[in-house]
Order: sequence, then C-alpha cells, then structure tokens
Amino acid sequence: MNFSLLMTPGHIGKLELKNRFIMAPMGHGFCDEDECYVNDRLIEFFRQRALGGYALIDVGAVQIDPLLNTNAGILKLYDDSYIPGMQRLTQAVHEAGGKIMAQLLHQGRYCSSREYGQPGVAPSAVYSRYTGETPREMTTDEVETMVGYYRDAAGRVVKSGFDAVEICTNSGYLIGQFLSPLTNLRTDKYGGKTLEERMTFMFEVIAAVRGAVGDDYPIVLRICSNDMVEGSNTNESACKIAAAAERAGVDAIHVTGGWHEATIPQTTMDIPHGAFLMYGKRIKESVNIPVIQCNRMDVATAEQAIYEGVIDFASFARQSLADAEMPIKTAACRTGEIRPCISCNQGCLDMRMKHRKITCLVNAEVGREVDLIKDGLLPTQRQSGAPEKILVIGSGPAGMEFARVAALRGHEVTIWEEADHMGGQFEVNSAPPGRHDFADFERYLENECRRLGVSICLSKSASAEMVLSAVNAGLFDRVVVATGARPTVPPIPGAGGPNVCQAWDVLRRKVQVGKRVVIVGGGAVGVETGEFIARMGTVSPEVLKFLMTYKVETDESLEDMINRGTKNVTIVEMGKRLGSDIGATTRWVMMDRLRKYGVKMLKLTKVVLIGPDYVEVEGEGSERSRIPADTVVLAAGSRSNNSLFEELKGRVEKLNIVGDAVKPAFVLDAVRAAYDIASTL
Repeated sequence: MNFSLLMTPGHIGKLELKNRFIMAPMGHGFCDEDECYVNDRLIEFFRQRALGGYALIDVGAVQIDPLLNTNAGILKLYDDSYIPGMQRLTQAVHEAGGKIMAQLLHQGRYCSSREYGQPGVAPSAVYSRYTGETPREMTTDEVETMVGYYRDAAGRVVKSGFDAVEICTNSGYLIGQFLSPLTNLRTDKYGGKTLEERMTFMFEVIAAVRGAVGDDYPIVLRICSNDMVEGSNTNESACKIAAAAERAGVDAIHVTGGWHEATIPQTTMDIPHGAFLMYGKRIKESVNIPVIQCNRMDVATAEQAIYEGVIDFASFARQSLADAEMPIKTAACRTGEIRPCISCNQGCLDMRMKHRKITCLVNAEVGREVDLIKDGLLPTQRQSGAPEKILVIGSGPAGMEFARVAALRGHEVTIWEEADHMGGQFEVNSAPPGRHDFADFERYLENECRRLGVSICLSKSASAEMVLSAVNAGLFDRVVVATGARPTVPPIPGAGGPNVCQAWDVLRRKVQVGKRVVIVGGGAVGVETGEFIARMGTVSPEVLKFLMTYKVETDESLEDMINRGTKNVTIVEMGKRLGSDIGATTRWVMMDRLRKYGVKMLKLTKVVLIGPDYVEVEGEGSERSRIPADTVVLAAGSRSNNSLFEELKGRVEKLNIVGDAVKPAFVLDAVRAAYDIASTL
C-alpha cells in the first residue's frame, strides 16, 4: 500500500504541518506529583515522538482552574509559574522537528472528592456514574469566571511557545456537559431546551480563547463523535456543534469517541480499526475546515480514510506509545517494522484508572526514555561493548522480545523452539474473541527477529545435555531460558477424567467440547475461554452483513444469530468476582458479552467433584448441587515451566531466565523483564 497521502504536508489554519500524523492527547502521569510541573521524564517522552516524525504533538490536558485541581499527574497552566517548564517542553519538541499543542481542560462533574477533596462543579447537579457523586451546580457568575480561566490559560499557552491550542469538549468533560441535555438543566443564558442554546458556554469559551491568542493562532476543537449515552447528543448533534464552532472561528475539528459513561466499547481490541470513521465522515461533510480523527487507527486505515476524503489528519494515542517512530518508518516504506498497538489497555488506560504512570505492553521503553537514554541513544540504538552468542530457549513473548533487543544490540542470537511454529503463549492469548490483536504483536516480534538475523530452529526440544554440549562446544556464550508456564490441575476428585481438559487446549483447538460445558475458574483465562466456547455457532460479521443487506432475516432473528451459539456454558468461580485479573477498561466489555451469549456465571462457588457427565458444586452456605456437563474445562491457573533452568543452574556460567518461566505473569511484565535484561548485555 502506498502511504503518500499520510506523508503529505497539511495546514490547520496558518500552521503548516509536515505530514498528517498527529499524536493524540492522553493521560500519562509523568509530571511531578506534587504540583504537576513539567519534568525531564515528560519532556523526553514527547521529544522521542517528535523525533519519530509526528508532525503535531498534542500534550493533552492542562488544568485551567486554580480552585479545583488535582495532583494526579495532570499538567497545569492556571498560573504563570508553570510557563518556564512548558517553555522547556515546547523548545525540546521544536528542536526535534515537531510542532506542539496544548489542550484546555476542565473535568466538571468528573472531578471527584476522592481526588480533589470536594465534588466537581457542573452546569447542573446531575449524578455522575463515573464518579459516583453529584456535582455542585455552578452559579451564573461562576460560569463567567470559568470562561476567564479558559482565556487566561490560552494566553499562557501562547507564552509557553505552543503552536496551537485545543479546547476540550469531549468525553463528558465540562463543555460537553453544557452541550448535553442530560447534564444541562439550566434556565439561565447557559441553558435551554435546544442545542443552540446549550452552545452558549462553548461560544463564549471560543471567543475568549480567540481574544487571548490572536486572529492567526490555530484553535482546534476536540469533540465527541457521538456521546454514546442514551438521551445525550448524537452524531447529528456533533455535526451541528462542529459547524457552529467553525462559524465561531475554530480552525479544525478533532473527533474522538463518546463519554466516559458510555456503555458502548470505545477502546478495546475487539473494536475494528476505523470503526468510528463514519462519524468523522459526517462531521467533515458539515464543515469546511480540517477534520482530525482518532480511535483504533493504524496507518493503513488512516491512509485509506484520507484517500477517500473521510478525514484530513489522523491522530494516534496508544499507537504513538507502541511505536514512537511510526511516521518515519512510514516515510521510509518500512511499515512492516511498525510495532503495533494491540489495544490491550494494560499499560496505558488501566494504569491511568489507578492513577499510575503509563507504560506499554508492546513497548517497554514508554515512560522510561529519560532513564534508558545514554549518550543520546536508547539501548536498542546502542551496540553492546561485548557481543555474545546467545541461545534463547522458547519463542513466546519474553523469548522473542529478548531475542529482538539482543539482536539490535549486536549479539548473535539463536532461538530453539520445541513447537513447529513461533509464538508460545501468544497462541492462547490471541484465540479468544476480541483478542486477535495479540497475534499482530506476535507477527511483529517474529518478523523483527527474522529481519535482524536471529537464527530460528523450530521443532527443536532442548534438554540440559543438548544445551551443555552446545555451550561446551563454544556455540553459545549465554543461555536464556524462556520456557513459559504449564497449566495446573486443581486437586478436585475426577479432575483427571476423560471429559476433562485444559482451557489452553481448548483455545489452541486441540480438543472439541460437548454441548454442555462447565469451566472451573473465573479468572481471565476462564472468562476468555467461556466467551470462546459460547461464541461457537454464532454468525460471522461477514455473513451478518450479507443477511442484513438482502434482508434475509428479521432483526430479532439476526440478533439471535449473533448471540446464541451451539454451546451451553457455565463458569464456576470460588471468589467474589469473575475476571478480577482483567483490567477495568476491558473487563466490563467482556462481562457484557458473556451475558449476551447467555453464559451462566457462578461466584462464591466451589467445585467439589467432577463426574462423568456432571460437576458437583457447593455455594457459600448452600447445599451441594449438580451441573450437567459433557465437557469440563480447567482454568485454574498455571505454574512456571522452569525445570530446564534448574538443571542448568551452576553448570552454565551465563544463564538467564525470563517470562513465565520465572513466575506466571501478564504479557506486559514478561516483555518488560525480557527487554530490561537484554538491554544491559
């Protein structure tokens, strides 16, 4: 695919951008925790993206309200003391060849007393599911004062050296709350039954910002494509808001997803790439200024959207974490080397939900750039001072990441893999519905290993004697054990029966399950396996489109085809909560799908016996009962497969162990540990 359009210069107002790549705003938590001043960690994070070729860096939210603010890692710009740090940031990005933009934000009713010491303020006192609190309604004078906060912060944006300013109306934050009929019940000039009336606050903010920045300074308005909340603004409303904002003097519209309170998934990997482009298309048809679009974008989707005239610029948030060099790789026709974002959310969104600094499952450098750089170079850009011949045993996430990093550092790397294909645990991770992007990361790692000259030996089992023989013969200087983990068998009578199998074998399609399936264990693997089985026999998206196009079935019949498969699934969990080890941004989506598929979920329930065609369970304080089961699937955890390492200890001088072979953990942890060890060699 030709990516020439993405590399074409473009304009936002009078600001010329060298290409169509924009780094989208996101929470990061990198600034100083006490007063949230700019620091070296934050500067280096953004500098690396500018060096990587992003034309415009959107640093995201800067707080504007001196009375209601938080120290949860969000930048501030409500007084002049923050300007010097911001000037350091803008200078660094400029020297790296990029342009930079700041976003003016007020959370409104999304401010919680847990963070701020007091409930948030809002157009009206409407309860928020997001915070679990009811905000205080702003007086008319307070609204007018708030307009002044936006104006003053915009002036500081200019003084700080930013190239553009963005006004945040999206995600259910303050301006969006004024726009919505659900949260704006006011009867003064800032309220009203019509959308036009509810735009008053937005208009005043735009006018105030324009007055502060001058006529030629670019103003971007970031809006919801659709609030995705019943009774709130739709995409039709968004089109009207965008058109009105253009008339009010903004220079571009930046389109994102819905509110934080939306019950429609917006960030998980089961969402198709470009799923929300239809909204950007309609908004672009409503305005004559550039439209920027984000949400589940990759380079191919972005190039096609620009080619078709759907959008003008593509913005990337999580993908800019995954690969800081995506633009320059695209320009050099090296798109196959782009490290893919898999929308797992484990290192980014889930971390911010816990108010922790972000990282990235696929990119262990994120947030640590300033710590890793030496002599201006990251570890993967520096050659080792003592190249070695390294044997990596196992080609799962940790094994391949170690091999990739070691090869980049100039080591001669060989992988021994006992299976006839690469991937290890990736095969299990990518099998459940909506988890297919894990396979993209596996392909990236495998392709990079091959590109970098790693010698790959498949169907090669490793014994201690074979390894020692190779080391003693001088074939290898170092051995890295990445043999992963093995599923456990819980001490349940009947667990070894012929109707019992492991979840991993189901996900690998090594076994065929019966109609009535009981899954023992409701952690991530149990939940994913439950959905995998429950989805069997449902209609595919392609078939669904065909049936809808030709109106073959009724809507009710189509819904049944989507949600009703051929299996009856029950998940049994001893704890209080299913999927407790799944990140908050993903868990609710998976639970919702299980309910739609009709999966029965039992909590606080113990399996006491597995029979030939049943499972005997005991609930908390209840009598035993039997669940019919043709197949029983064990999802009761895993244990390290480290026997080879134990045999080699003390016999191989340079010996390392990485990944689940150390301790079963998340892929994020395995990849990071592998990177850290390889980057020091």
